[in-house]
Parts: sequence; C-alpha cells; structure tokens
Amino acid sequence: MLSFKSIILKFANKGEKTGWTYVDIPPDIIPKLKLKTKKEFRIKGLMDDVKFERLATYPIGDGNFIIAINAELRKKLGKKEGAMISVKFELDKSEALQSQELMDCLNEDPVALQQFNSFTLSHKNYFHNYVLAAKGFDTRAGRIVNIMNAMYKKQNFGEMIRSLKKN
Repeated sequence: MLSFKSIILKFANKGEKTGWTYVDIPPDIIPKLKLKTKKEFRIKGLMDDVKFERLATYPIGDGNFIIAINAELRKKLGKKEGAMISVKFELDKSEALQSQELMDCLNEDPVALQQFNSFTLSHKNYFHNYVLAAKGFDTRAGRIVNIMNAMYKKQNFGEMIRSLKKN
C-alpha cells in the first residue's frame, strides 16, 4: 500500500469541482501506480482509521491527481478543510455495483440507453448508486423513473438532481 499525509483542501472556484473537498496525491506516488492512462481511477484503503473502497481520484492537469472526500467520508473522519490526514491506499480494481432494475429499464428503451451509455463510468455509477441507495421498492421505482426522464432531457446526474430539487 502507498501512503502519504496531506492537508484537506477545498476548491473555491474550479469549474465543476467548485466546493469539492479533497487531498492532493503527491506527484511522486503517481508513477508507482504504473497507470496506463491519465484518467480517473478508483482506490481502496484507509484515511486515518476509516476504511474506504471504490473512492474516485481525479486528474487536475499536469499529471496531478486529487482524491475527492465526500460529506459522508468527512463525517466519519470528523475532519474538515485544513485538517491533516493520513492516507494509505492501493488501486481498487473491483467492479462497481449496478442496479439490475435500472439496466433492465434502460435495455428496453434504446433512446434512454444510448444517452446513458454516453456518460463516463463515474457518471453512470452516480445513477446506479442513486437507485441502490433507495430502501423501498416505491422509492427505487420512482428514482428509475427520474433517471429515464433525465435521459430524454439529456441531463447528467447533477443536472437531474438540481431539476428535481426545483420541483
């Protein structure tokens, strides 16, 4: 496992990443990963003593990457921007969970499926996680309807969620 210590940072103004909380992966660690691409990749490991899996890293230019720290993970860590954190990680090659119910619906609708397939893997995973996080059948069904409607509106996950909040 690779390890480093870093200060938790937050983007003030960085396009779609504005407001994100993250840590920089030190540049000397990236070559040790022997990546075949400079695109995002998933990692698993520990932040302080909190275990994580399938956590996304994102390229930010010049061969540098960040690890985004979502609200759920920050809460488990009990840390905010400016705090020091210890990170131990390795590549996570496990497949993301998929909602079979969502895939069944998409496979019956070529237009929606084509739009869904136009998204990157990480954006597809947002939709799957949205469905999988629903506890009840009615909630799952409603979320699948929301996704199918979003595909026809050509909305990505963030656009869909924002439009649902407006209603």
